[in-house]
Amino acid sequence: MKKCAVCNSVDGLKTYFVREMMFGFRDEFEYFHCSNCNCLQIAEIPENIQDYYPDNYYSFQKPELKKLGYLRKKRDTYALLGKGLIGKLLNLYLPGTKLEILSEAQINAKSNILDVGSGNGKLLLELNEIGLENLMGVDPYVIHDLELTNGIKVFKKTIHEITGQYDLIMFHHSFEHMSDPRETLNTVSRLLSPNGYCIIRVPTTSSYAWNHYKENWVQLDAPRHFFLHSVESMKILAEENNLVIEKVIYDSTAFQFWGSEQNAHDIPLKTEKSYAINPEKSIFSKEDIKQYKERAKELNKTNQGDACAFILRHKK
Repeated sequence: MKKCAVCNSVDGLKTYFVREMMFGFRDEFEYFHCSNCNCLQIAEIPENIQDYYPDNYYSFQKPELKKLGYLRKKRDTYALLGKGLIGKLLNLYLPGTKLEILSEAQINAKSNILDVGSGNGKLLLELNEIGLENLMGVDPYVIHDLELTNGIKVFKKTIHEITGQYDLIMFHHSFEHMSDPRETLNTVSRLLSPNGYCIIRVPTTSSYAWNHYKENWVQLDAPRHFFLHSVESMKILAEENNLVIEKVIYDSTAFQFWGSEQNAHDIPLKTEKSYAINPEKSIFSKEDIKQYKERAKELNKTNQGDACAFILRHKK
């Protein structure tokens, strides 16, 4: 009998069959949706899950070591650390959304930061360039430990193998790849400093895109995404682990539309007809993409975008 791994409900579980559509393998996987906590989860993790993270998986590509441009660096420094008038003006016109979200953690140059599921470490390199010093990553799917510039390391480990205390623990679209979300948050609670923050950016079923596209929702990304969480399911897991969600920030993009429409038209993400590869050969016009971007902004304003950031802290 199926049972929701978050709320333990055995009632109201609806089954969906979802194809692998990033690389176009088109293997089909069973997922089920819990009507109680609104979590969508894979019924069984395939034994050969490593095969679905080939060498050309996007987060494993060697990061480009070119320096951030002057203006980008100014903007990012302001978005994260709140420093610089030039950066402030730039951020008004071209916001550094990811770093604005990280600024919720109130970090500084000396803060201890752990990036879980960091892949090639690209984000860690960018954070180091704008002045952060104590950075470390973990990712069990990298081929081996990585040593980047300035002593930054990405270890081929799970978060459960890490010790120490961190002022910020962050998951940038990696938490949905965790087979044990409850245990993962338990470890987060152990590793988090007393005034530290955990920021989890994930796709969410608390969204228009899931409700509209169902099996073709691009953020399902079968079979790599094991759990697609809702606001309700994340609250349950947080509370069980002495954590509280302080804020939810929606940061979805046009990808929720064009990626899902491609799935519905049987166009994998990594193919010549994909907008991600050849925009001019895709099924979308420039006007289509423009409208998708505008719709994403509106959905974010009404807390219906298909991606969000959960800002967590210890319960006081």
